[in-house]
Amino acid sequence: MKIATWNINGINSRLRHLLDWCSVNDPDVVCLQELKCVDSRFPHAKFRAAGFPFVEFHGEKSYNGVAILSKHPIRDLQKNFPGYAADAPRRLIGCEIEGVRLVNVYAPHGTKMASDRFRFKLDWLGRLRTYFDEQFDVDDDVVLCGDLNVAPHELDVWKPSLWKDKLHFSKPEREALLNVKRWGFVDLFRQINDDVKEFSWWSNFHHDFEKDRGLRIDFIWASPPLAESCTDCWIDKEPRALEKPSDHAPVVAEFDV
Repeated sequence: MKIATWNINGINSRLRHLLDWCSVNDPDVVCLQELKCVDSRFPHAKFRAAGFPFVEFHGEKSYNGVAILSKHPIRDLQKNFPGYAADAPRRLIGCEIEGVRLVNVYAPHGTKMASDRFRFKLDWLGRLRTYFDEQFDVDDDVVLCGDLNVAPHELDVWKPSLWKDKLHFSKPEREALLNVKRWGFVDLFRQINDDVKEFSWWSNFHHDFEKDRGLRIDFIWASPPLAESCTDCWIDKEPRALEKPSDHAPVVAEFDV
């Protein structure tokens, strides 16, 4: 099974990029974030025509939004955390595909250090850990993927001294993310690539992509049993070099399941 995650930063703006990428890479499952799209504008038919007969979407106008495209049946669908209000920001979609429990998330940005939105980000990551504690067993086949909006280690930042105490790399954010990871997750990119320094996001300013000044904030994490079956995991930077791209690159993992 090949699973990809991609913050597409506007599904209708990058639809051709996504369809072309899927045609070349042939993933079984694609998890998308930051769709910025309401239900009536989500291109279900085009994804089905592209070979994904099973499509689930949880979106809103102008912001947020998550989706799962699959070649295999989607079962036991979950949208947002249990108990969340119907009008809560659309940041989580989960399901079971071929025996794998998959949770696709778009974590809050945080906006500004010490702001209400920053505190909301930390609280949201805490709620994500609670969700896994309540809903899953670490011995099951579980995947958490998406844009978590935090770079966890110095290897995940192009210049740690510059990013120290800044949004996406502050100590409170890193501790909150580590708390989620301590549920039992294995970072598949690190498992496969050891200490390679690669990024999944680059700003659209100052030629940051061309200079490779980025952050690794997009992940595919797996429970230990599923991580053992992971045969490869990589970041595909090619779409980031396209005209008018998303500021994120896809992350892909392959499993022998």
